[in-house]
Amino acid sequence: MKRLSKAIYPAAEYPETILQIGEGNFMRGFINWHIQKLNDCTDFKGKAVVVPPRKGSVAALNEQDGLYTLCIQGYHDQQEMNERMIIQSISRGISTYTDYEEFLHVAENPNLRFVFSNTTEAGLVFRKEDRLEDRPQASFPGKLTSFLYHRFKAFAGDEQKGLIILPCELVEQNGDRLKKYVIGMAAEWKLPPAFITWIMEANTFCNTLVDRIVPGFSKEAAEIVQREEGYIDELLVTAEYYHLFVIEAPACVQKELPFQEAGLNVLFVEDIAPYRMSKVRILNGAHTAMVPIAYSCGLETVKEAVDDEHVGPFVRRMLEEEVLPGLELPEDELLLYTQSVWDRFCNPFVKHQLLDIALNGVSKFRTRNLPSLLDYVERKKQLPMKLVFSLSSLIYFYRALAGRVKDDETVLTLMKEAWEEENHSNEGVAAKILSCESLWGRDLTNINGLSQAVADQLSLIQTHGMRAAVHRMMLHQYESQGEKA
Repeated sequence: MKRLSKAIYPAAEYPETILQIGEGNFMRGFINWHIQKLNDCTDFKGKAVVVPPRKGSVAALNEQDGLYTLCIQGYHDQQEMNERMIIQSISRGISTYTDYEEFLHVAENPNLRFVFSNTTEAGLVFRKEDRLEDRPQASFPGKLTSFLYHRFKAFAGDEQKGLIILPCELVEQNGDRLKKYVIGMAAEWKLPPAFITWIMEANTFCNTLVDRIVPGFSKEAAEIVQREEGYIDELLVTAEYYHLFVIEAPACVQKELPFQEAGLNVLFVEDIAPYRMSKVRILNGAHTAMVPIAYSCGLETVKEAVDDEHVGPFVRRMLEEEVLPGLELPEDELLLYTQSVWDRFCNPFVKHQLLDIALNGVSKFRTRNLPSLLDYVERKKQLPMKLVFSLSSLIYFYRALAGRVKDDETVLTLMKEAWEEENHSNEGVAAKILSCESLWGRDLTNINGLSQAVADQLSLIQTHGMRAAVHRMMLHQYESQGEKA
């Protein structure tokens, strides 16, 4: 049986108008689907060149000529949805680690107009060690700066050849931050002032918010496609029906990206902040908080976690008691959104693996959960013990699943050294990890009682096991010495 490719599924040929940094499940289940809808329903007619931000392989993508199956499953208007389509919006993949010059060559394309990215929260960082001469630069901002500089030179600084850049990382003010890093990188490399002016005046960096649960590959769905359609697809992706894309951008961007004409749930807004805070702290925060707890209880998917008699109620109460009170939107709106998130977590069609969400868990906790914890301390003058327990569980998770947790090597090394150097003393481990500013953006031991609370909770987990520890937290049978801040 043949693999999916243009040989068995002829696809429309459109110009490469998009550089896409990120080849993972989310981008293929969200951004490339949006582009496909634009191509199908409007005069957009463009394709994306896909570049992995790290040492990801593009072999499978190119072997399938950029084609793959997207299975959208869930409920809409109380009706079951089960849609299947072949996405044709990717032209090819390029690895900067094996073909950096071809990556730069894309910058010379006069048709190129957009950049979309998702390098996870850990990817949107400023790395001073990057150099223009590197092949490639280690960071995403470094690669993008090099790419933009090559384009600047190729078109002699033509302001009409600037790009619209839409980073989709779940980082606050992601567009503004990426612009700051690119300008900082250009200054670090002592590139011409005219280039920095071109970055600021010819390019548009947009703040964005993305929302869709994309579990990724499903063996079951792939077998059904193979049986019913007669082809093998190693890149098949599953996604829920719900989707939301919020973009903070000038009106001209909306004209160039007519998502709403394609019937998509895309909002162009003047201020993205309220949307972002609610989504990141509720949906993404729940995901990040539940992973180490649920997986340590022997569960494997989000649905199993929310259905579990201990884990589900724990996460729900954490949201309602410790997260929602710190958000800006009206309480009734927040409760409705929380219920909609819970319904999406319970989607029987979506098998969202907890280990997939565990990728870069520390940077995700820092972005998604830590702000809720800090806000609670500021408001209540005491620790939010369920959020603290999720933090303790995360620290435990990095030890219990050493070798299976995927994260930046620096993070993995810091976690490993903390457990080894402190000879498994929970007080020492908590103090060493929480004091590491590179992990959390600040020294968390300065929060009164937090270090001792984490140490106590680590002892609770190790002594009784994760399930019993969660049960005790729910029954209020466990009181940390650091409960009062």
